[in-house]
Amino acid sequence: MLAYLPRPPTDTSRYGTFPQKVWLLLGPRAPSGGGGGQWPLLTHWLLPTLQPEALAAPGAAAEDGHLPAAKRSPLMPNHPYSPYGGGEPSPATPHRPSDPSRCPPAARWHPLPSVPGARSRTPEGPPGRRRRLLEEEGPVAQGGKRQRQRYVTKVGKCQVNLGNIQEKKRFLSDIFTTIVDLKYRWFLFVFMMCYILTWVAFGTVYFLDAWARGDVAHRGDPTWRACIQNVDGFVSALLFSVESQRTIGYGARMVTADCAEGVILLMAQSIVGSMIDALMVGCMFVKISRPKKRAQTLIFSKNCVISRRDEQLCLMFRVGDLRDSHMVDAKIRAKLIKSRQTAEGEFIPLEQSELNLGYDTGEDRLFLVEPQIVCHVINRRSPFWDLSAESLRREQFEIIIILEGIVEATGMTCQARTSYTEDEILWGYRFEPCMSLEKGAFHVDYSRFEMTFEVQTPAASAKELQERQEMELPTLGLCWDQLLPPQPPGT
Repeated sequence: MLAYLPRPPTDTSRYGTFPQKVWLLLGPRAPSGGGGGQWPLLTHWLLPTLQPEALAAPGAAAEDGHLPAAKRSPLMPNHPYSPYGGGEPSPATPHRPSDPSRCPPAARWHPLPSVPGARSRTPEGPPGRRRRLLEEEGPVAQGGKRQRQRYVTKVGKCQVNLGNIQEKKRFLSDIFTTIVDLKYRWFLFVFMMCYILTWVAFGTVYFLDAWARGDVAHRGDPTWRACIQNVDGFVSALLFSVESQRTIGYGARMVTADCAEGVILLMAQSIVGSMIDALMVGCMFVKISRPKKRAQTLIFSKNCVISRRDEQLCLMFRVGDLRDSHMVDAKIRAKLIKSRQTAEGEFIPLEQSELNLGYDTGEDRLFLVEPQIVCHVINRRSPFWDLSAESLRREQFEIIIILEGIVEATGMTCQARTSYTEDEILWGYRFEPCMSLEKGAFHVDYSRFEMTFEVQTPAASAKELQERQEMELPTLGLCWDQLLPPQPPGT
């Protein structure tokens, strides 16, 4: 859930996932023989992980500077960079003891540079204790490097599993869509069972009717007038059921006019069989001709690039169609997936925000005959307004690209998806051209579809570039005024 929170830098982060060494003041200043005093210090990693009860009394720390094993705790659940998420981070404050003589009110947290004359103390103690401390701190220190789960895969599959659905009867109300969405092995299983169950069910009814009327007991009696001819057992009744529903009609078995229930059963089976044929054949046709397979021939570039275009910083990617039959009314959209925390302390996991790909100018509607480079201008309304080349390495987000259009051959709507993470964005690159002019037509070389080349691009964010331009304009105007000759008064 916290996969897309920004990764804070090591030097400026206050409550990050990177290890930060701090010093903890535990008690009053102890006198020393040199005239000065020394503060009893404790070395620990990750200041926000310490809880107040671990510092309830000065005796909680051993003389060698270690916290007891029972006092050390993992990341707090409410820490925003912990695996559990939570609310607003707040630094842990030590619990002030009730004895003012042992811990004066001036005792507080001190960072390492603010303690003059303090000597670095290496925690001493048994090797087992030091080893346990490293094992507990190792996963925390490597938390920012763990591989996270993608929201959408590169081939467009959404990695979201729905669970604890209480009202599953809603799926039966839309039985057609439920059957079409089944995997092929389950779809073929349902397809076969629909026919087999109806054949067995009506065959059983035919056999019970023949047994009740005495047709089974008078097997081989030429003078006996049976309800259904040549039905004298379950196997023969099952064969009659299959012949009736599939309209095979071999002629050896048939319903006579001596029993009305046989005629009614035959009419009912014909109606049920027609309904099953309509449902199963329709589901099979829709499943085979689904436009989901058409999306396999719509391809996206493996990486996004950021470079300048028309003196503006832009985020670009490439999309192409491998088929000669084109997409009708193709439209493209982009979503930014990123978790954030509001000013009120509310944590919003995987928040979706829109990236403008030219909606206001119509550039998001593509005539997808040849590969197109789709551009997102990073301006004041863009969520990447403050993004620079350095901060890109610390961010965690995912860009979802959605391409929709109508399949020209079938007229059905098709949707293709892909995603880009921050590791798949190349700063200061452009796509190489993949089109060339040949005799009588243009030629598209898809072997160059993924190729990029490096261009000169400033590493600053779009906001910083805009501020620099605004600062240079008044300076140029002032220099121009100084170059102009002074005008006499009255002119």
